This record gives sequence, C-alpha cells and structure tokens, in this order.
Amino acid sequence: MEKVKVFLSDLQVLFREGIHFILSGEDDFEVIGETTSNQEAFTLIESNPPNIAVLSMQDAKTSGAEITRRIKRNFPSVSVILTLDKKDEDNLFAAVKSGASACITKDTDPEYLLDIIRVVAQGSQPIMEDLLLPGLASMVLAEFEDMAALNEQIDNLLANLTPKETQVLTTIAAGNTIEQVAAKLDVNEETIRRNLRLVLNKLISNEQARAVIEVAQRSLPSIIASSGKRGGKAAEYVTKAEFNEFKDTLMERLKSFIGELT
Repeated sequence: MEKVKVFLSDLQVLFREGIHFILSGEDDFEVIGETTSNQEAFTLIESNPPNIAVLSMQDAKTSGAEITRRIKRNFPSVSVILTLDKKDEDNLFAAVKSGASACITKDTDPEYLLDIIRVVAQGSQPIMEDLLLPGLASMVLAEFEDMAALNEQIDNLLANLTPKETQVLTTIAAGNTIEQVAAKLDVNEETIRRNLRLVLNKLISNEQARAVIEVAQRSLPSIIASSGKRGGKAAEYVTKAEFNEFKDTLMERLKSFIGELT
C-alpha cells in the first residue's frame, strides 16, 4: 500500500516532533519533511508536494489561513490540517474559508490525530462539522450578507446561499443541534450535511475570488499610470477598450476560482 506523505510545520519543535513520532509508528504514513515556519513550508511543499500538510495557524509572518489559501491555489491536491492553540471562532472561521480540511488543537489525543489524518487522506473535510457551531453559522450568514453588495457590482460572479442553505444555517445559529435542525426542517441529517458541504465550497470559492478582486483593485491605479503618455502628457485615464480588457481578465480569473460548486 502506498504511504500517505505528510509534511509538518510548527515553531514548537517538541510538538512537531511529537506528531512525527506518532506518525512514524504507523505503516500508512511517511513524513517527507518538516520546518518551523509556514513560509518555508510553502517553498518545500512546492518542490516536493505531500498528500497532507500539517501547518500551524499561529505563525508570526504567514498565518495558517494565508498559507493554506496559497497551497490550495497552487496545489489543489494537497490537503491541509491546521493546528490551533485553542479553537476560538475567529480562527476557526478563517480556517474554514481558507480551504483547510481540518483543524485540531495542540492537546489533541494521538488516536484522534491519526483518525483525522486518515479521513483527510481519503478526501473528507472534517472541518465541515464546525459549521454546526451556532457562532460559526452566524458568522457564515454575516459573511454572505456582507458580500451581497460586492457581488452585485461584479455581475453576481460570487456564490450566494440558496434559501435552503440559509434556512439550515439560520436554524443552527439559533442554537439547535443537528438532530433538532433535522426535526425542525423535516429533513434527514445527511441532507443537512450536504447543504453544509455546499456552503463550505462556496465560502472557499468566494474567499479565493475576494483575493483576486483585492489584487485587481490595487492593480488598477498602476494600469492607469502605465497607460503611457499621449500628446507628451501623462495620461490620467484608460480608454474604454483598456478598461474592458482589464474587466474581462478579472472576470475570467474569478470564474477559474469559482468553478462548479457541487
């Protein structure tokens, strides 16, 4: 059986070596590299992509969420597990949007750690279960509300929640368990999880698209500045053709990130 290749990154050497030790006792894992920083981790992953990268959410220079977005953008097949000192909602929400497959705390039981890595290696996203937290469900609803105005400006290229997805999240945000949500909405738990999986995909796609939009916003002044001199004077505008070309390029990049949400 081919081993699951794992890369480890954490500033705390003892914690990182602890994970290495746990994995080395299993026949189905192989640690192919480790480091102390997320930035260096990206460089090493770039030269030798693993199946799974276990990275630190707290990194002084490059946060776990930021490096996860970069990894998923450049190496979609690499799954990321983020380690947290504690599971607070802000860090969890950032991890969910980044495309991480799972989050674990540093006091995680070794057997649970192995279980998480194995299910992630099989393509599952345990982080989806965090959307069942009322506080996180509320943050997701607020995120889509905040994106609504921007979405109108870019021809609705960003993903929106369906009425059913909104209903599921609203019921969770009210403090209901998945069993209670199923009863209140008269659906089974698998239907709820299927809706949450779609919500997760939309969050990740929108987060990647937002990154493109922010880059485009920063780039527009330089496009205007570099549009050349006309009649011996610096041009302070772009032509309609130049702007349309810029807009079309932006739209194509957004579409490539969003893809099909299934």
